[in-house]
Amino acid sequence: MIRRLYRVLGPEGAGFLNRLLVVLAGAAILQGLAFTLLVPVLRTLLGERPGEVWPWLAALTVCSLAYAALQAVAVSSGFTVGSRLSRVLHRRLADRALDLPIGWFTPARAAELSRLAGQNVIQVMNTPAHLLRPLTGSVLTPLTIVAATFLFDGRVALVLLLCAPVLVAVHLWSTSVMSGLDRGRDAAIGESADRVLEFAQNQPVLRAFGRTVDGYGALDDALVAQSRADRRLIRRGVPGLVSFAFATRTVFALLLALGVSWTLGGSMDAPTLLALLVLVGRLTDSLSGAADLGAGMRIARNGLDRLDAVLGRQPFPRPAEPRLPRGADVEFDAVGFGYRHESVGDSASRTDPETELLRDVSFRIPERSMTALIGPSGAGKTTVARLLARFWDTTTGTVRIGGVDVRDITSEDLAATVSIVFQDVYLFEGTIEDNVRVGDPDADEEKLRRAAVMAGLDRVVEELPDGWATRVGEGGTALSGGQRQRVSIARALLKDAPILILDEATAALDQENEAVLTSTVQALAADKTLLVITHRLATVLAADQVLVMENGRITERGTHAHLVATGGTYADFWRQRTSANGWRLEVAP
Repeated sequence: MIRRLYRVLGPEGAGFLNRLLVVLAGAAILQGLAFTLLVPVLRTLLGERPGEVWPWLAALTVCSLAYAALQAVAVSSGFTVGSRLSRVLHRRLADRALDLPIGWFTPARAAELSRLAGQNVIQVMNTPAHLLRPLTGSVLTPLTIVAATFLFDGRVALVLLLCAPVLVAVHLWSTSVMSGLDRGRDAAIGESADRVLEFAQNQPVLRAFGRTVDGYGALDDALVAQSRADRRLIRRGVPGLVSFAFATRTVFALLLALGVSWTLGGSMDAPTLLALLVLVGRLTDSLSGAADLGAGMRIARNGLDRLDAVLGRQPFPRPAEPRLPRGADVEFDAVGFGYRHESVGDSASRTDPETELLRDVSFRIPERSMTALIGPSGAGKTTVARLLARFWDTTTGTVRIGGVDVRDITSEDLAATVSIVFQDVYLFEGTIEDNVRVGDPDADEEKLRRAAVMAGLDRVVEELPDGWATRVGEGGTALSGGQRQRVSIARALLKDAPILILDEATAALDQENEAVLTSTVQALAADKTLLVITHRLATVLAADQVLVMENGRITERGTHAHLVATGGTYADFWRQRTSANGWRLEVAP
């Protein structure tokens, strides 16, 4: 566990831990020496010349005082080091998060990462204060006692050495059993926590469908699974916990029987027997302390494993010789892409050819033009947009901006080049102005207002009592879907990147605001490169070229007039949309 702790903390936290371990080791060895000195003290007191005990008693006193002083320093240092390690771990997690690809941060991983930064970091914080001290004592103190036993009776020391492998084997067996049970229980607890959160967040939907009385199946199943995991832990874990304590008591009983036999045989005097039994009693107590630490150590080890899984991941490759794009044109050259979902601790490969999402996708978007990308749900449209912004790296082929492979552009330069309006909008806790200024914190008032007008956000601001100072709530829940979308669009426009991606940006807008955005998009195409993923007719008509995507491939491309005249998927799409555009609701006669 200590090696894993060093690996998780890295060089930055190793110094704190080294100093603490030196103090803890010194205190544990002094404790073992103090216990060892009990043998000559007791043997002299119970022997024929008790007056000769004073030198031994003085040595015991000095050793005990030195142990008390070091132990006090160790206790204080444990809490201090714990708080420092917390800062180190949070900094390392933040640095690693910046190195991971954006596509890695799925909702499930974000939730797990939140638990890592909270629950698991706290567990590591507690390790120096509450685990390392007793752990060091339960290892080094018994070793010191066994080594010192050779000075008084080699037979007792040999018995202890012969019993040590048995004790270690029993301890390892019980630890392995409990570790497996703990992992299963942790997974069940994590699933229950996710379902409880989901249940709380989706109350409007659940109540609308009457799922509050009969229960929510996913939550019920998760709670039942957690209950079963708890019962399994108790049923199968108790033998493991009891076995080590039973083994240590058996060793003590064996030494007691042998000591009595040796005393009766005349090879050991009674004072030595009593003194050694006291020493062996302290030894078994220390070993039992190691067993009592088992649960805390397993929890800490599991937390360290999860932290190590994230901190040990390979960072997103950075270009060895960064290049700047020579323009804002976009090119996909025989691009293929596939990935698999992973948990935070999953070490599986990122790509999986059997789940490939894109296959041999090639197209070019000229600078200062607009391209509409259409196709059925699941065709891979959003994946194209995210590969352009380098959320992931392609499995095969190349994505270029201005003739430069996006893998040769630094993340900072790429972020300044590409701006995205996502279909699923997320707003940060704060005001409307705070969220728009995320696009450009240093923008002046005129630039801010211009972005709001272009996105149709100015009307929203005028209608709200607090205007720009309106609080959006967590995730933007205080605003409607259309209002959140306009804030997101204004944020992207304020960033003023040369390439703008709109992923169903008008999906939550009414016709009036959609018309405003459509005219804005047409105006932006004069000096920006636009990739618009949409199903709206007005937006498609304004595009310089239309790309049709089906099953991860580009199946049709061309202008609107050309594709309608050619027939095929786009022509069918156009006929369906135009016919549906004339539908209206009427009162039945």
